[in-house]
Amino acid sequence: MRIKATQGHQGSGTEVKDATYVDAAGWGKYRWWRYPLGLMIILFAWLVVGSGASVLVAFALGGQADPSVLGPVEYYLFVMASFLFFLAGVLIAVSLVHRRHPRTLVTARERIDWHRVGHGFVAWFVPYCLIGGLGQYLFYPNTFSFNSDLLTFALFVPIALVLTAIQTTTEELFFRGYIVQGASLVWSNRVFLALVPAVIFTLPHLLNPEVSVGGWLTIFSNYFLVPGLVWTVVSLIDGTTELAIGVHFANNISGAILFDITGSALPSPALFTISKYHATYGALSMLVAVPVFLAIAYGVFKQESPQSFSQSHQKGHW
Repeated sequence: MRIKATQGHQGSGTEVKDATYVDAAGWGKYRWWRYPLGLMIILFAWLVVGSGASVLVAFALGGQADPSVLGPVEYYLFVMASFLFFLAGVLIAVSLVHRRHPRTLVTARERIDWHRVGHGFVAWFVPYCLIGGLGQYLFYPNTFSFNSDLLTFALFVPIALVLTAIQTTTEELFFRGYIVQGASLVWSNRVFLALVPAVIFTLPHLLNPEVSVGGWLTIFSNYFLVPGLVWTVVSLIDGTTELAIGVHFANNISGAILFDITGSALPSPALFTISKYHATYGALSMLVAVPVFLAIAYGVFKQESPQSFSQSHQKGHW
């Protein structure tokens, strides 16, 4: 089934009954050449302008372009600087190239349901802390150490909250929003729409230090399967990326302020430091966390997905 443009909503992004955020790909200006153009704008803003901004941050904080001389807080600022321009690129592409509201990357409704975002946060934060944090401590207590520098931690928390929210929301708008919408104009098959962002999301994470330790197991479980595939499937079922935005923020902020793994891609002055990454436990904890997340998101909050598998998308397209 091809997703058809919704008539009468060119550029407005206003609510259409039973429409999903994927349907919004056909709103505004959506001819095929606009998505490659938008993609080029986004990648240029992120990888070129954003990288330049990160270098400037390194110079300002460390006196040289080498970020390895920076402390954990400064290094966090160095990495996160590029996401401000990544976000700007996404907003420019959607607003100016496609002439529709950036909100349509999240939902086809007139407002974002922030309660739903909060549900996603809680539904992932709980299993992440209990299984990924407390569980790992019970199995490997000797790898945990407490950060006694509470002043640095206290100063870091508000910085991490703001910048991590920008980072994770931007990634959701791009990978599960823009990429999925663009792919839907090629083929609206839901398996295809789930796999495309999962693969693309995995690629920039292949250079993370955790990959050299965990190998294919970490690549599959920690990047492709759970963040990439599962969160996309949930978004397609919901018809919005609201849950995924909350989940992604819960995942990254937990790693930033609670459990920092030595040698990770983004070190931070978290409350606890884990000296060794156990790839097998990490993969298993991800697999166990997923059903717990689903139980909380759809059971504890007792809320159906906003679109409830709308009639036009339920049958024969998964």
